[in-house]
Amino acid sequence: MAEANRAVGRLLREYVDLLKLEEGSAQAFRVRAYERAVAAVAELTRDVAGMTAGELKAVDGIGASTAKKIREYVETGAIADVETLREKYPRPLVELMQIPGVGPKTVVQLRRELGVENLDDLKQAIAEERLRDLAGLGVRTEEKIARAIERLGLHSKERRIPIIRALPVAADIVAALSQLPAVRRVEYCGSLRRFRETIGDIDVVVASGDPAPVMDAFVGLPRIREVLGRGDTKASVLTDDDLQVDLRTVAPGEYGAAILYFTGSKAHNIELRQRAIERGWILNEYALADADSGEIVASRTEKAIYDALGLGFIPPELREGIGEIAAAAEDRLPRLVEERHIRGDLHVHSTWSGDGRSSLADMVAEAARRGLQYVAMTEHGENLAINGLTRDEVRRERAELDELAAGHPDLTILHGAELNIGPDGGLDYDEDFLLEFDWCVASVHSHFDFDVPTQTERILRAIASPAVNAIGHLTGRRIGKRPGIELDADAVFETAAATGTAIEVNCHLDRLDAPADLLRRARLVDGLRFVISTDAHHTTELSNVTWGVRNARRGWVERAAVANTWTRDRFLKWAAAKRRT
Repeated sequence: MAEANRAVGRLLREYVDLLKLEEGSAQAFRVRAYERAVAAVAELTRDVAGMTAGELKAVDGIGASTAKKIREYVETGAIADVETLREKYPRPLVELMQIPGVGPKTVVQLRRELGVENLDDLKQAIAEERLRDLAGLGVRTEEKIARAIERLGLHSKERRIPIIRALPVAADIVAALSQLPAVRRVEYCGSLRRFRETIGDIDVVVASGDPAPVMDAFVGLPRIREVLGRGDTKASVLTDDDLQVDLRTVAPGEYGAAILYFTGSKAHNIELRQRAIERGWILNEYALADADSGEIVASRTEKAIYDALGLGFIPPELREGIGEIAAAAEDRLPRLVEERHIRGDLHVHSTWSGDGRSSLADMVAEAARRGLQYVAMTEHGENLAINGLTRDEVRRERAELDELAAGHPDLTILHGAELNIGPDGGLDYDEDFLLEFDWCVASVHSHFDFDVPTQTERILRAIASPAVNAIGHLTGRRIGKRPGIELDADAVFETAAATGTAIEVNCHLDRLDAPADLLRRARLVDGLRFVISTDAHHTTELSNVTWGVRNARRGWVERAAVANTWTRDRFLKWAAAKRRT
């Protein structure tokens, strides 16, 4: 995507949040209009910098007002309306809307009546039990907001940024630096390279024999808002997204040691250093070297360092100090899934669903273009009244799929559905109708506050249905926005394994659900299967499989347990087996 498109997308997303406060509603007409524009810009294949206002207005989802703002950014580097609302609603106030139960109307009310301007103010007001006296809130809402703050980790003094915000920034910076003649190698490191769902700062390491021009280019990147510090080989900046990025340049021969050190984790590095000490060596960000002579043992690549320490290469996603070094030493590391192993996508939406943004024909064509062997089109069921399909619509979509199948002989198209798991575990449609589908994934979309026994029973009832092949986005979390449901995960995993029901690894960066910590528990359940599914709503989102694979790797999930790495025949037989029970 062109840099101008990314910048416009960021500004429009910010404008959406600011408009929610200005309008006092997330459903206001202008808010919804600019949300559509954000999606439209993200899906553009052309550079907005080269498009006229008329060409922009011709894009579905971009109206005259949005086109004007895009041209304003292209010509001036800013959007005046965004600047004005930033002054009125500072970022700490806007960020309160990420807390479940704190919508734009509530934020405005808290500011007006209690003087709340940021998270600390809100926590103080909760501690003093002042929210419960406000009209429309009460004790229960106050307690719910307090629980959400705790479960989202917002009580911590350490600022953590959702990966969906950090990853594009890091990728842009790495892409820009990689174009410099002085740069030999470049990589983002830290918790982002380990694919943690939230990160602190972004660490970037560059291998270069001439660091000065690299430093000049880094601090001069368009999205850098402030330079916090700069030396000969180190620099720290703040981006226009308010993220801190730390750059370090090293000699090319030190690159392996540097990215190993700066990737971490701290616990992983401590264990590696201990193994080095036991061999009479020292390990730091420059090299693995002899403690007495200083002679370098290894430094150029991570693999060389691991080899010298008697370890197989440990993928970055596993480096958390939770047993991976012992496993590597004994050749017990999991045989992880890789993106090239994925043969099918089993959770895909089109415009048949109210929230899909690409046609059925386009989604199927993109699945075929990507070389998939099978794909399941899974529109929402009838219980989601806004987005779901009636029975007649289901039949009409099935007929369209039959026509499309003739044009894609190498792609098996499954007619599926994403079913809504109701409060009592009930599903859309009746069982006979459900069994007409080829594949069904069932997901929770509401009632996130039930207690553990209630939530668990709800999921178990859905698993018991012979029509349900997989449980989608298990916890329902949105990283940094909504905590997941609380449930007895072990009971769910055991029952899923016993019934031939898969656990989905949802690929969206704001979900990455099931979370890696639960996947590490799930992988130990004998016979439990997983599916890595994009939950794509547009053709561009089929590429999100990258993130689902990385989350599965972080969860130590092996290729053999991922059903959509299997051959078409094996997968289809497995999927059909439950539906015959």
